[in-house]
Amino acid sequence: MTKPREQNGVEPSQSEDDIQREQLGPRGVPGAPDPAKMTPQRAKKTPKHIDPGRTA
Repeated sequence: MTKPREQNGVEPSQSEDDIQREQLGPRGVPGAPDPAKMTPQRAKKTPKHIDPGRTA
């Protein structure tokens, strides 16, 4: 009767946002191109200059 639940720690193949983008398009306009350019989160978080720190 209800939809089977995913096991803990298992990611579904698509998120709810991915499903909505397939049905409605990126901005709610079916067939429209996606204007957003995503930067990978890891690249944003990684500093360009890494300070090795100080030795004791």
